[in-house]
Amino acid sequence: MERQLVSAASSFAEVVAYSRAVRVGDHVFVAGTAPVMPDRGEPPDGPYAQAHRCLEIIVEALKEVGATAEHVVRTRIYLTRPDDIDDVGRAHGEIFKDIRPVTTALVVKALLDPRWLVEIEAEALVK
Repeated sequence: MERQLVSAASSFAEVVAYSRAVRVGDHVFVAGTAPVMPDRGEPPDGPYAQAHRCLEIIVEALKEVGATAEHVVRTRIYLTRPDDIDDVGRAHGEIFKDIRPVTTALVVKALLDPRWLVEIEAEALVK
C-alpha cells in the first residue's frame, strides 16, 4: 500500500525521524503539532492563538496528502494548563464546528518548548 509522507519543518524531525503527517490508504495521521512559526519566531500569545496556529499547520499538512478538515475523525489536545481549554476549544470549534470529530483533551506537565501552551494531533479518514 502506498505511503505518503509530509515532512515536518523542524531539525528535530530529522533527528527523531518523524513526519508531520502520514497517509496510508484512506487513513491520515498528523503528528502532535505545536504552535511553531515559519521563521522560528516567538509562538503566538495565548492559548487561543497558539491553538489556531497548530490547527493551521494541521490543515496544511492534510492538504498535502489530499485531505481536508472535513476528513478529520479524531483530535487530541495536549494542554499545559487546564484553564486554557475554553480558549483552545474555541479555536478547535472554529475549524471543526460542523465536522465534530471525537476529541480528547489531556493536561500534561510540560511540552518540549516551555513557551508552548498547547499541542494538537489529528487523524483523518479519506473516502
